[in-house]
Amino acid sequence: MGEIMLKQVFWVPGIPKPGGSKRVFLNRKTGKPIVTDAAGKGNKEWRAQVAYMASKVFLTPMLGPLELTIDFRFLRPLGHYGSGKNLGLVKVSAPPFPEVRPDLTKLIRSTEDALTGIAWRDDAQVVRQHVNKDYGATPGAWITVSEMERKER
Repeated sequence: MGEIMLKQVFWVPGIPKPGGSKRVFLNRKTGKPIVTDAAGKGNKEWRAQVAYMASKVFLTPMLGPLELTIDFRFLRPLGHYGSGKNLGLVKVSAPPFPEVRPDLTKLIRSTEDALTGIAWRDDAQVVRQHVNKDYGATPGAWITVSEMERKER
């Protein structure tokens, strides 16, 4: 396993939004492909927030193989909490994890797209990935990008 050389950790506040499926069309005039992202509402804002927070910690994109860790945090729905004397307490019946949409794969897609050109040159540099989706007091994401040592075989 490669040894980690440089690590950048940062928080992105806001509600994480998924990236949409990619679709490719041919431009009838030029014959060149046009790639569109069928992203949902709020995706542009989330990607802009990720890019802005990343630009505060990355002076230049990292090179070589990278390890990416993302811990997405979502607020619990109000229905997960009790009422009356139990107001503010999470119900025993509430699920421990946000096993609802958006799905983790599409959250990763939108976040990685926002980091391209800032944290790395191309997301193909990510060779290890650790991603979680949890409930938290504040919505957002903790992102860690680690440069890995290249070892000769």
